[in-house]
Amino acid sequence: MQRRVVFNDKLLPYLLLAPQLAVTLVFFFWPAGQAIQMSVLSQDPFGQSVTFVGLENFREVLADPDYVASFWRTLFFSAMVAVLALVPALVFAVMAERVIRGAGFYRTILVLPYAIAPAVAGVLWLFMFSPSVGIVAYWLKKLGVDWNPKLDGTDAMALVILAAAWKQISYNFLFFLAGLQSIPRALLEAASIDGASEWKKFWTITFPLLSPTTFFLLVVNIVYAFFDTFGIIDAVTSGGPAKATEVLVYKVYYDGVHALNLGSSSAQSVILMAIVIVLTAIQFRYVERKVHY
Repeated sequence: MQRRVVFNDKLLPYLLLAPQLAVTLVFFFWPAGQAIQMSVLSQDPFGQSVTFVGLENFREVLADPDYVASFWRTLFFSAMVAVLALVPALVFAVMAERVIRGAGFYRTILVLPYAIAPAVAGVLWLFMFSPSVGIVAYWLKKLGVDWNPKLDGTDAMALVILAAAWKQISYNFLFFLAGLQSIPRALLEAASIDGASEWKKFWTITFPLLSPTTFFLLVVNIVYAFFDTFGIIDAVTSGGPAKATEVLVYKVYYDGVHALNLGSSSAQSVILMAIVIVLTAIQFRYVERKVHY
């Protein structure tokens, strides 16, 4: 007989949901609604003159070569961040799962970077790779590598990708570790009895059973790279040099706060939200076919 939870008070479920609904309304639907409203308006920086322009802001944004270049730059940045954050996290989770003595210590150390704010993480990597005082930049120079993210756009992009991926590895590690712990040991033991190697067991048993976790993290990391890397980019490169690291989320901020083009900035934020929704839908439509539940 299946037991069901029954609320005698009909008002209690709504009271329990109220805080989360309030947070969603205030921090998502309200800003999204304001962005959509401002995207069809043209106003001066002081808000004294507001004119309805319809889709003119969207036409100007999509015809802007800088925005198109920022779009392709964002796709490359997001793909690299997702790969560099997922692969090491999976490796660390597999290694941590096999540790017997001091397992709690190793897992705690691997989780610590997730507690660091994005801006702080960016500053840490900036210090390590600074051409003048950075220890990593010093050894790169010793090896003959001309490293200067302040002048070279490729170096700057590599730096923000590494910083953003490093920040997300701990988050992915937690989910991969939980997924590994949920895999039945009987399957792995049976494969060992049949003579399967560790590599064979990983690719034929462990990784397919981790596919729901991997798919979930793929979506989360793409969204993270599109939105949550603003603090890192702002702290490390501020979109430079020469806009080499100006991804879509930073361009929205720059055009709205520095250039004071509120209509264009709002239109860009709406387009960015639509891009993420489309990418997520595509992943659920096609990538999920490879997922084994």
